[in-house]
Amino acid sequence: MQTVETLNEGLKRAYTLTIPAKDIESRVDAELARVAPQVRMPGFRPGKVPANLVRKMHGPALMQDALNTSIQESIQALIAEKQLRPAVQPSVALTEGYEPGKDAELKIELEVLPQVPAPAIEGLKLEKLVVPAADEVIDEQLQKFADQTKSWDDTEEGYAAQNGDLVTMDFVGKTMDGVAFDGGTGTDMAVELGSGRLIPGFEDQVVGAKAGEERQIKVTFPEEYQAKELAGQDATFDLTIKSVKTAGEAKVDEDLAKNLGLESLEQLRGLIRGQVESELGNLTRTHMKRKLLDQLAAGHDFEVPPSMVEAEFQQIWAQLEHEATHEPDPKAAMEEMEKERDDYRKIAERRVRLGLLLSEIGQANGVEVTQQEMSRLIAQAAQQYRGEDQQRFIQYIQQEPMAAAQLRAPLYEDKVVDFLFEKAEVTERETTREELEAAIESEDGFATGTHHHDHDNHKPKQKKAASKKKADEAPAEDAATADGEEVKPAKKTAKKKAAEPAAEAEEAEAAAPAKKPAAKKAAKATTQDDGATADVEAKPAKKTAKKSTAKSEG
Repeated sequence: MQTVETLNEGLKRAYTLTIPAKDIESRVDAELARVAPQVRMPGFRPGKVPANLVRKMHGPALMQDALNTSIQESIQALIAEKQLRPAVQPSVALTEGYEPGKDAELKIELEVLPQVPAPAIEGLKLEKLVVPAADEVIDEQLQKFADQTKSWDDTEEGYAAQNGDLVTMDFVGKTMDGVAFDGGTGTDMAVELGSGRLIPGFEDQVVGAKAGEERQIKVTFPEEYQAKELAGQDATFDLTIKSVKTAGEAKVDEDLAKNLGLESLEQLRGLIRGQVESELGNLTRTHMKRKLLDQLAAGHDFEVPPSMVEAEFQQIWAQLEHEATHEPDPKAAMEEMEKERDDYRKIAERRVRLGLLLSEIGQANGVEVTQQEMSRLIAQAAQQYRGEDQQRFIQYIQQEPMAAAQLRAPLYEDKVVDFLFEKAEVTERETTREELEAAIESEDGFATGTHHHDHDNHKPKQKKAASKKKADEAPAEDAATADGEEVKPAKKTAKKKAAEPAAEAEEAEAAAPAKKPAAKKAAKATTQDDGATADVEAKPAKKTAKKSTAKSEG
């Protein structure tokens, strides 16, 4: 194999490789010798088919296989010889005019990972903001459980519905010219009056209704209503009130716990305390990790592979585009994003750099995911599948190194971050949840990196600017490290709700003129996940669903 370097500029490399025809042919001959005894052909005894006939039958396929194998081995030899660390899969092209029997000339282009300077991890200083799980918070959560598991009592004939009552009704929605519209008809919809779950004015006009009564109400759909043909339009609803029920007393007692399948109120209180402590702990970690990544970004500056930055940017942009479709005015949201395209690209670069840096720190300090931990990750991930699919998933992970790396990435980065927490000088300060969330939300906390994101600081707090900040904090999703280890952002853990409203009310409401939920901010994009890189294995720490937590780990 002959190798000629044609480009060595920054992190870009290009080579011309020539594979001699005789090397390819020798592979074909060796493969022919291997398969010939297995070939069957009428008129010949098994294993006695002449080599020229075997070549005629299988030569083209064997030649293609030999060429592919030669190319792959040549690339691997080049990488080993030049001690290259590809950032992404090399681009390989066979020059035009190649024919079997001729030398194969390849054009190979790739980007390599940079030589990351020895990470400066000494002298890290972090403040750990701790929020105790106060008893009053636990009591508040207990009361929410009680309120959401309350019973409903039948009312006497002639009882007029009041706010707080549960009214079950059939309804038919019509435009002002009396034509029923799609999705405006439903039966047995149950709604708690005063909950604000239906469009403005709907519940207010049901107050005073009695079981068996029929009434017509008039409403105006919100301007941002999801059904565009109804947005901002007046409409009427013909209602048939089927029942009115009053709420039973919501008590926090032993029965509440037993109705939830627990042994005692104390056990329920303990579970809630654990949930609250876990949520507060996630907020604390989010703040610490963001400050940690800020310090790392400020102290390290090195070139990063453009292809990795582009891949990370495309991931960020795709998520933002998706989120923009849920905005009241998708077109305006996209226009706002376009104004900040360059800012998001800088964020992608920051994430790539941080991911490479975290990977380097992990490798240099022996951070690894054990086989036992990996087995546990695989088993947990397999739970999302059923039956035989679980085994197929496990086999896939075991056979595909990149798939295994992606699964391992979140835990790997968590361990690198934990290692850095242990190395840092940490001062602990007790605070309130409000102060901690304010610290996470603060503008100042987002100006970091080797290039200061002044654009993050001088712009007013607005939806898109906020989303940019969140993206700024997260390491890139799947940065390729030298050994293929990847660090990906952890999945967000949705904040567990204390309880859901009555199922019957929820099902019925699905068909009702429900208020459109607040559109998610583009900020919630996975791009914000938590801070560090792009094709390196740096995954951001877990986020809680709460807006303030989502901002963060970077």
